[in-house]
Amino acid sequence: MQREKGVAYCGLVCAFCSKNVNCAGCRNDGCETREWCKNLQCCVGKRLEGCWECDEFPCNGGMLDNIRIRAFAKFIREHDQEFLLECLENNEKRGISYHYPGELTGDYDAPDTEDGIIDMILGGNIRMTVK
Repeated sequence: MQREKGVAYCGLVCAFCSKNVNCAGCRNDGCETREWCKNLQCCVGKRLEGCWECDEFPCNGGMLDNIRIRAFAKFIREHDQEFLLECLENNEKRGISYHYPGELTGDYDAPDTEDGIIDMILGGNIRMTVK
């Protein structure tokens, strides 16, 4: 984990992202999609730390259309960024992957509900809804 990269405005955890090791993170002008990122532009415009502080959360469009990212933002709203990073770091030590090697998906993409993802963050367990 590269804690200095922190958490993006949407809830994406730049500190664990494996896409580009040279990226400084969303908040450090490292994001290549910064010009068109709806969530970054909205939060900067409203002077919010992240989407989780917005009265309209969760909104549609942008990165929050991804259930994992939306669940991470919801987790931060209920707890805080530092606790999210601590949980993800502890889970990583237990073998729970934020991203699989060479991919932008990981174990947190397995649960099919926000609550399932939050349960996994808190305890490293996967809970999926039976359809």
